[in-house]
Amino acid sequence: MGTTDPPTLATCTIHIERRGGRGKAGARALERRLQRTPGVHDVDLSFRTESARISYDESVTSEAAIRQSVREQNVTLQDQTDARTDEVSTRSDLRREVVFVGLTLLGMLAGVATGWLDGPRPLLWASYSVAYGFGGWYGLMGAIDTLRDRAVDIDLLMIVAAVGALSIGAPFEGAMLLFLFSLSNTLQHYAIGRSRRAIKSLVEMRPDEAQVLRDGVEVTVPIDEVAVGDVFVVRPGEKIPLDGIVTSGESTVDQASLTGESIPVPKEPGDEVFGGTINESGSLEIEVTRQAHDSAISRLIHMVERAQSEKAPTQRLIDRLEQPYVLGVFGLTIAAITIPLALGSEFTSTFYRAMTLMVAASPCAVIISTPAAVLSAIASGGRQGVLFKGGEHVETAARIDAVAFDKTGTLTQGDTQLTDVLVRDGTGDQTLTEDGLLSIAAAVQARSEHHLARATVQAANDRSLDIPDAERFQSVAGKGVKAAVDGRTIHIGNRSYFETVLGDAAIDGLEPGLDRLRTLEAEGKTSVLVARESQSEVSVVGWLAFTDTVRPGAAEMIEDLRSLGVEHIVMLTGDNERVAQRIADEVGIDEVQAELLPEEKVATIDGLVEQHENVAMVGDGVNDAPALATATLGIAMGGAGTDVALDTADVVLMGDDLSKIPYVLGLGRQTRRTLTINLAIAFGAIALMVGTIFLRGIPLPLAVVGHEGSTVIVSLNGLRLLGFRS
Repeated sequence: MGTTDPPTLATCTIHIERRGGRGKAGARALERRLQRTPGVHDVDLSFRTESARISYDESVTSEAAIRQSVREQNVTLQDQTDARTDEVSTRSDLRREVVFVGLTLLGMLAGVATGWLDGPRPLLWASYSVAYGFGGWYGLMGAIDTLRDRAVDIDLLMIVAAVGALSIGAPFEGAMLLFLFSLSNTLQHYAIGRSRRAIKSLVEMRPDEAQVLRDGVEVTVPIDEVAVGDVFVVRPGEKIPLDGIVTSGESTVDQASLTGESIPVPKEPGDEVFGGTINESGSLEIEVTRQAHDSAISRLIHMVERAQSEKAPTQRLIDRLEQPYVLGVFGLTIAAITIPLALGSEFTSTFYRAMTLMVAASPCAVIISTPAAVLSAIASGGRQGVLFKGGEHVETAARIDAVAFDKTGTLTQGDTQLTDVLVRDGTGDQTLTEDGLLSIAAAVQARSEHHLARATVQAANDRSLDIPDAERFQSVAGKGVKAAVDGRTIHIGNRSYFETVLGDAAIDGLEPGLDRLRTLEAEGKTSVLVARESQSEVSVVGWLAFTDTVRPGAAEMIEDLRSLGVEHIVMLTGDNERVAQRIADEVGIDEVQAELLPEEKVATIDGLVEQHENVAMVGDGVNDAPALATATLGIAMGGAGTDVALDTADVVLMGDDLSKIPYVLGLGRQTRRTLTINLAIAFGAIALMVGTIFLRGIPLPLAVVGHEGSTVIVSLNGLRLLGFRS
């Protein structure tokens, strides 16, 4: 029997116009209909956050076809190509809502004044008509849209309650309900909009044009038309339009908007720069390394769009419960009318009490409690150069009680330096010098991306050595490399490489070589042997030793993690145990797992998850990608230039600031506390009012104030996370 290849899934984020009020029922009905579209696998749509994240099979459909399907559901798409236009539209919508709220208040006050002064009845009803018309407009439109989707939501509850109050001769109570309902809706729009605008501002970081050098002449070119290899000019004070490498000039670059670094970074020829950052002091000529759609800022924008559309577990649970809860409130309201009437109660008082119960039991505050907090947390992190890929990861960060760190490039600087180049005595080759050994080692390692290899090549360049060509390069992950130089195979590797990969070969000088490695490792240096193969004989010709330095603030970061309640901190590294232990002792790590291959790191993470359940892995996002994916929460360092980090990790630190790691966990914990408080306020207000209604009864205006007041409180409480500092 043949096998069927799994579908190739892609994900697109489509921006939609906000529709209705706070309910999710209509959105869920649309989700179900869109999921029936051929090729669509998953849909997560929210009118509140104005986005739809859709996963689809690329072999069956396309993003263009999906956009058309969304339009066919009477959903208006937003054009996100211009953040400024979108911002103007958002502010215009908010101003219109504020005007409607103001007219509702004026109509309500005019009605109260007319009644109090015993004014003419036409003026009284005209005043309340203004209040009901403007106060109920958005709720009515939302209710109609939801009913078209064969669903019910909170908008419908509020409209029914207001009309019910009007029908029993309580126009003021109904107008007050609509005023506070529209006011709280507007405040929520502002709160969530502020969170989203804090992230949308990323789009404005990217210039639209670049000054490209063509035949020595500067030409203004749209960034979408600039190709890899083109060279553009950036003057002091200008934004850098694209990612690239400095080819000429020296300056400092403000990267705070992208990486969160507070101090401008010096740049000179050979240094990497990122689009959207600001050139400060000098002119630079930069060679493009990534096109506009693939730049760090473009990938950042795409990732943030996905983060906005992915919901936290608490929010997903509340969204699923909204429809049955609203139906339950309607059922409870009908029972509160029919049962007392059947028992002989008076209609007006019974109906009034039922309307009060409907308002009190409505879950507006519950519905808004989670997105108000989680979106604010995502926006707060974005301001600090910390990017969560979704609300789920914000909640996950709150539960972490064990953290595993990669060593090189994470706890240490990653700018490893070659310290020792030693030729073994007795090799039989009297012409081999330290420079000669370094030259052939650099030839082999020029093909490798390992940090030790880069340090070897850098040392050879610093000595201005001629590096010969290497052929037939091969790498054994976590152990070593080999290649042919001048017709002879050169092996460079650690103890494991020579004991396992070359274990069957007779290696001249292996024992003294290994003794020398142990001596260097005891000094806290990472070391490798260099061997030369001639016909069937392999001979150790020398060794290289390297050192790495601990990042500033590493020890303080570990202390901060412990103060947050992290129980266990582990270092995972492919380096030798003595070197790793020296670093661990310096920063205060609990446990060291050394000389690990990538797959062994994954197995170690699996073991930690079994022991501690919630484990974060912090790495550089390249060799550590499997471990980042395996951990409960993957945190990638320095994601501004690392493709794998953006693809694999759940949280990306756009800079290399270790203090952001406690910030991630601290923000998660603060978000969890905020969610707990919000839900306690929301459910507490409902329980208190419903209980009081059944026991003693409360006036409708008090239920309105309690209901809408709790909604405003949870919105503003969630908004406080925008100012979170660790």
